[in-house]
Amino acid sequence: MNAALSYPIVPPLRLAPNRDAASSPRAHDARRSHRRAPLTAAVLATLVLSGCATFSDDGGFGAVADATQQRLGKSAVWARDDTSAQALAQERDALLAKPLDVDAAVQLTLLNHRGLQATYAELGIAEASLVQAGRLPNPRFSFQRVQGGGDVGIERAWGLDIVRVLTMPLASRVEARRFAQVQAQVTQAIVEQATLTRRAWIEAVAAQERVRILEQTSLATQAASELADGMARAGNFSAMRRTQENLVYADTAARLARAREQANSAHEHLARQMGLWGQQLTFTLPARLPVVPTARPAWPDAEAQAMRERADIHAARAALDATASDLGLTRTTRFVNVLDAAYRNNSATGSPNERGYEISLEVPLFDWGSARVAGAEARYRQSLDRLADNAVAARADVRTRRAQTLAAWDIAEHYRTTVLPLRQRVSDEMLLRYNGMLASVFELLSDAREQRDTVLAYIDATADYWLADAALRESVGGGGPDPASTAATSSNATGAARSSSTLTPTPGNATPTAPQPSLTHQHGGGA
Repeated sequence: MNAALSYPIVPPLRLAPNRDAASSPRAHDARRSHRRAPLTAAVLATLVLSGCATFSDDGGFGAVADATQQRLGKSAVWARDDTSAQALAQERDALLAKPLDVDAAVQLTLLNHRGLQATYAELGIAEASLVQAGRLPNPRFSFQRVQGGGDVGIERAWGLDIVRVLTMPLASRVEARRFAQVQAQVTQAIVEQATLTRRAWIEAVAAQERVRILEQTSLATQAASELADGMARAGNFSAMRRTQENLVYADTAARLARAREQANSAHEHLARQMGLWGQQLTFTLPARLPVVPTARPAWPDAEAQAMRERADIHAARAALDATASDLGLTRTTRFVNVLDAAYRNNSATGSPNERGYEISLEVPLFDWGSARVAGAEARYRQSLDRLADNAVAARADVRTRRAQTLAAWDIAEHYRTTVLPLRQRVSDEMLLRYNGMLASVFELLSDAREQRDTVLAYIDATADYWLADAALRESVGGGGPDPASTAATSSNATGAARSSSTLTPTPGNATPTAPQPSLTHQHGGGA
């Protein structure tokens, strides 16, 4: 059974000066001097606090741009007006005027991607909250006029939220940490988008390479099919062998069509990641992927680098700091959450003016703030556990990505130094046998198809390495300039990687003249 408690309504306390003493000039001057000092102090305090609560020139983007330059080696620009937007458009057009390597593609994304520009606006929203927390609350003014029995009563009051004024430093620190958290989140969004662009670029160039190899193979299989048709009509070829060659050509044509569709999809995906459309879609890419590094990647301190540079770890730490500040603010305002002070000026017909002050506060009789404190403490523990969980997950992710990168490098290097040279030796021997009339043109073309499969496998292995490298760089926080740009023109590539795999059959007297198929792939060339 709940007990109902009732309390009489107590009128607010009014402090009025002694009317007898107030009649003297000296008392009047003293009152004026006494009122002037607090008023001057209040004005000065307002000016100081208001001066601290201003917007920055760059909206807090400077720290994000510096972090982007450090981790990606690229420039991030926030187009906040038409002038900066036009400057970005000019930089975009300059990048599109030449073939896009991976660095240029990432830089173009940071300048042109509208989704990133929308993410940058989160900084403006967070900074607005930070500035608002540092500004004094507006005073309240109330006016009351009552009339009865020929008398008129007027009450005027100015009020101010004292609790909000006293907790302004704490609130400002809370919003400052939240602003830092948003900066970390924006930086993480930039790193993620850069990785998406890098992956899209690798896939687009690899798809373009596959199309070129299959186009060469298609020419070879077409020549073999036409040669088989001619020999079958002359009675020198069986129907089964003719059908087999026709089937090989038809299968190659289907693979080429599929590769062209995949290359077109990869091109469109890359354009989407860079934010391009319309006439901008005519950009060109290098002819082939860069060669994998000749030295095996090490990454000895990948986990430590991730703890230092990963933006999600920074964001989790900022969230923990902000939650800790919230906890401190909640504990500070646990008992007194409402405290108002007001200056009153009352007048009535036939009576002198009454001046005084009124203070109102929330009395913690039923709610001692324990629930709010418990909630804040639970949120703090939650943020602490999330930070620890993010750190554990980040370390595991780095270890996994590092292992994948090293495995991909081993496979690509094996293809480059072992499989490709062996495949080339087999092709050279087959060509010698053909020129010595020990092998037919169809055996030579069959060897060309096998060489095609080896080259395609090497392209896939190279693409797998660069994709794994991009994932590892994102996992450790972005890293520096991508080595793919310099590897494309590296002079240290091995001879096997730079050699061209070429098959040019020379028809002998035993076969009718046919188109000379050629399958060529130069590994490690530049754009």
